[in-house]
Amino acid sequence: MPRQRPAPHRTVGAVACLALLGGLATGCGSGAVEVDTPQLEGDDARACARLVDALPETVSDQERRQVEPEDAYGAAWGDPAIVLRCGVAMPGSFDDFATCQETNGVGWFIPEEQLTGEPREIVMTTIGRSQNVEVRLPAAYWPPAAAMVDLAPALKLATVEEKPCV
Repeated sequence: MPRQRPAPHRTVGAVACLALLGGLATGCGSGAVEVDTPQLEGDDARACARLVDALPETVSDQERRQVEPEDAYGAAWGDPAIVLRCGVAMPGSFDDFATCQETNGVGWFIPEEQLTGEPREIVMTTIGRSQNVEVRLPAAYWPPAAAMVDLAPALKLATVEEKPCV
């Protein structure tokens, strides 16, 4: 059954220590992580709900955390939080000449300026799939390959490859 999205006038949670970061807020410690996902309908809503249900309990050896709102099309693991959002738009820096990295059958786009070879926060987005999925990976979990491997089975189960990563 598709998840029902909360009304646009969501109430602010009681998590006292939230730091805003590019459309999401990560909670301190074991509190819920606020995940701002887009309003979705139809196939997109169903696919993103399937993805959230299929996601693993651990990513990069980090345990899954509660998210706010509970029915967000997203998930979080660890502290600092690895945050996944489903149904997002492609990043503005993605174009026909962008580099694609394929890991376990899932293509990913990471902006060139984030590929420094040094541990740093990165934002990686699936490409060539029916729904775009964004993952914010803090520098603490560098390199991103472990997260890509951990997420691949759920991504392949819940989303459809429309164009292979080349």
